[in-house]
Amino acid sequence: VQLQASGGGLVQAGGSLRLSCAASGLTFDDYVMAWFRQAPGKEREFVATISWSGSSTDYRDSVKGRFTISRDNTKNTVYLQMNSLKPEDTAVYFCAAGLARGGVLFYTGSRYQHWGQGTLVTVSS
Repeated sequence: VQLQASGGGLVQAGGSLRLSCAASGLTFDDYVMAWFRQAPGKEREFVATISWSGSSTDYRDSVKGRFTISRDNTKNTVYLQMNSLKPEDTAVYFCAAGLARGGVLFYTGSRYQHWGQGTLVTVSS
């Protein structure tokens, strides 16, 4: 199984970025997908999650209304559209895959079996 995250970079506050995570080696629509992030010196934290069908999503409070998670099961890819970026969004962003069906969502890292390598997002003030 491989999860390949991309799309990170340097952006000014108020700007936008779109992260992508391409999955291979798994049956993509058997998996809940999520994005987590880890800022320097801080613990990894949940950002957003999406059910296998894409019909259910959820976000951490600090990104609600600014970030949108989506998936394309025909392309085995999950996305994170990030708008109105703030310096506190600076982190390495990781995508993760957790085996599940039935519209469930997972919020803790331990529920995800597979992780991408991370992509760095830097937001300057």
